[in-house]
Amino acid sequence: MSAHQHVQSPATTWAEEADLARWDDDGAPPAQPRSSPNAWLRVGAELGDRLVALSGRNDLLVTCRPGTRSGAPAAYFPTLGEVEFDARLFAPLQPHEIHPRIMGDEERYPAAWGVLVHEAAHAAHSVWTQPAGADPRVVEAALLLEESRVEGAHLITRPTDRTYLRTSARTLIMPDIDRPTLQGIEHTAGVAALILGRRDAGILDAGETRAVADLCEKVLGADLLATLSRIWTAAHQCADHDATAMLAHGQNWCDALDAAAPALPVPEDLVDLLSGAVVVVMDSTAATDAADLAAQNAATRAVAAKSKAQAQDRAQQAAQRRKAAATAKSVFNRDDTSAPSSNPVTGTRRPTAAEKSAAARLSRALRAAAYRERTTERTTSPTPPGRLNMGRALARDAQRAAGSVPTAQPFTRTRRRNSPSPPLRVGIAVDVSGSMSAACKPVASAAWIVARAAALTDPDSRTATIAYDRHLTALTRPTHRAPERVTLFKANGGAHNLSAAMDALDHGLELSRPGTGRLLVIVTDAVYTADETDAAVTRVKQLTAAGCAVLQLTLTAESRHLPGTTLLHLPRPSIAPAAIATAATDAIRRTR
Repeated sequence: MSAHQHVQSPATTWAEEADLARWDDDGAPPAQPRSSPNAWLRVGAELGDRLVALSGRNDLLVTCRPGTRSGAPAAYFPTLGEVEFDARLFAPLQPHEIHPRIMGDEERYPAAWGVLVHEAAHAAHSVWTQPAGADPRVVEAALLLEESRVEGAHLITRPTDRTYLRTSARTLIMPDIDRPTLQGIEHTAGVAALILGRRDAGILDAGETRAVADLCEKVLGADLLATLSRIWTAAHQCADHDATAMLAHGQNWCDALDAAAPALPVPEDLVDLLSGAVVVVMDSTAATDAADLAAQNAATRAVAAKSKAQAQDRAQQAAQRRKAAATAKSVFNRDDTSAPSSNPVTGTRRPTAAEKSAAARLSRALRAAAYRERTTERTTSPTPPGRLNMGRALARDAQRAAGSVPTAQPFTRTRRRNSPSPPLRVGIAVDVSGSMSAACKPVASAAWIVARAAALTDPDSRTATIAYDRHLTALTRPTHRAPERVTLFKANGGAHNLSAAMDALDHGLELSRPGTGRLLVIVTDAVYTADETDAAVTRVKQLTAAGCAVLQLTLTAESRHLPGTTLLHLPRPSIAPAAIATAATDAIRRTR
């Protein structure tokens, strides 16, 4: 085998390259000139920069030119501190297309990069030197074991390089199989060391190397293969500087082969059998790597698609927030002169005594629901202030008398803190299409009662009411002051725009922001078109996901239910104020 040629003694001189013959007028395409060796100087320099991280050494030179002095795709010269690299490994890329200094550029030439990683493993871990007078056959066996040992050692510090080492195995091993320097049983043993040794080092998988394992067992026998396996496994545990141990393993390798070789028949077509088995292994590893790469690319595309979808969703939400802000501004800041021609407001009236009484009762109920018990926090300490616990004090004295560090803390302090009462946010959206006439009076009364009660409960509580058909009209606005009069309105509109009303109430009252008791009341029969229903349901889902309660009040049996809302059917419209008050109380009670 020639696997050991990746670690070389001092180099020979470069052979001069022959000039290309030029075709004048024979009709053939112009000949493509070879890349000049000088064009690869930059590539070699950049490979040297990356070799520092791969090998942990900054004293190495990388030369990259077409062809190598050793004849191998790449070689490491310990005495010269040089790694030579065959530029043909980058084919079909040209020098100007290769930029190893850029992180990630190696993904375009994994085979070449895998060979560089292999040589980096030699540079980092092949640091033992053969003593003078050592048996060349033993040294060659030790260098054969060195191939998988250095790759296994490299994986310990750089496990992510496994993919490239698998790729380099296909580039480095096949030439050694096809043009062996060893014959017969030693050739088979060398194949086992290169393939199965990498299996045991964690480079290749057991399933991928089954063809070589079966053939080697058939040719070498189970006993000899087990002996060789123990030798290369022991070599994997050797320290980088332990030349004595590596040569001992090389000697054991030679002894095992010498003892078993005379009794083992050698098949006439052994080279072809080994080449075929190795091809199966290489094809299997290539298929595995391709599948892994496809899975990785699919995962990358999935992550990119998810990120893109999230970015689009954020952009859509931002656009919706901007639109909601503009809608809220146009609705709540509009004066009477700019109201639409279909304005449903018919006037105002003074609240009745019953409405004032209902507002006072609701205010008391809201304050009771918003009340939070004081939180109690107990802490212990070795020193005052606090209440003295005699048991802990005696334990502390005992610890001190025993000469140990006192850990008992005899003083207990209790702190009670008031919990802030959450404010209330209530938005009411009332449908003023022609089918909702029965809701006008009770909802007008309910809007004033809720707004009045919220103002009496907490100065930070706010409510708002919007009447919607095709247009939006504010009946009460989200201010800290309660309205003085009840706003009256009529229901004779056409079409529906509930989604815009919900956006305006959400922005004006901050219904999507936690920390308050939030409630949205929708008074409607929900007899909408499919597009209107879908837009409304989307807003309902967003609000409920944010923790805002959404209540739908219906007045007729023909009413439909908006998915996601809590449906409450009122057989008598007059009880709508009480139903809204109860829902508001529950909302603030559930607030944490």
